[in-house]
Amino acid sequence: VTISPAVLTLPEGDKATFFCNISMENNSGSLWYLNWYKEINHSQAQKTAEISRYKPMTETEKYRLINHTSFFEIEILNLHQNDSGFYYCGLITFSEPDKVMESNRSQLIVTAAPQMNATDEPEMEEGNPSEHIKAMLLGILLLAGVVVLLIFGYLTFTYRRGGMIRLEALQTLQKEEKPPVVFVSTVDYGVLEFQRDQRTAVPAEARPAEQTEYATIIFPEEKPVTPERGKKHLD
Repeated sequence: VTISPAVLTLPEGDKATFFCNISMENNSGSLWYLNWYKEINHSQAQKTAEISRYKPMTETEKYRLINHTSFFEIEILNLHQNDSGFYYCGLITFSEPDKVMESNRSQLIVTAAPQMNATDEPEMEEGNPSEHIKAMLLGILLLAGVVVLLIFGYLTFTYRRGGMIRLEALQTLQKEEKPPVVFVSTVDYGVLEFQRDQRTAVPAEARPAEQTEYATIIFPEEKPVTPERGKKHLD
């Protein structure tokens, strides 16, 4: 049983991956388990995970063991500084006689997570567009859209208002126009009476017979006949 790499250095929050290679030439048909150990104080070992021959993968909150038949991939997730130490694989076979085989030790060194300095922020902003610039561009686009909508609304309102004013003016002109005057000639009929002179006595024999004469008078009218004018005509 062998393990690789021998030394692995990673920052906090990262993932460490080790590989355990096994050789089962004489015990290919036997049942076996692979255990993953962490060494404490160079004298004691703590079992952290295990996987059997017929299990493809074992996963916990901290470890993931993947069975590739000829070798095993072991991952230590979400590294912390207290994960630093020595690790090794232990192969246990259940055959006659039972065997326990251990690999050599691999060291894991977990460093502190890199901290961002204030002087590094401008360089990151120069390399990639920041959220502030994206928000500013979005604000400019929204403002341009609002201005376009306002101009369109103003033009639409002006066009409709001009149409309403022209319609009102046309209606006003139609109201102010008077119907054409039609000149109609009217015919009035009247009776003329001729009175005799009372001061001159005329013998009865010489007086002519009383006669009534009629005359037709036509008055061209340019205006409608009112009651006062009709009375005047009769007088």
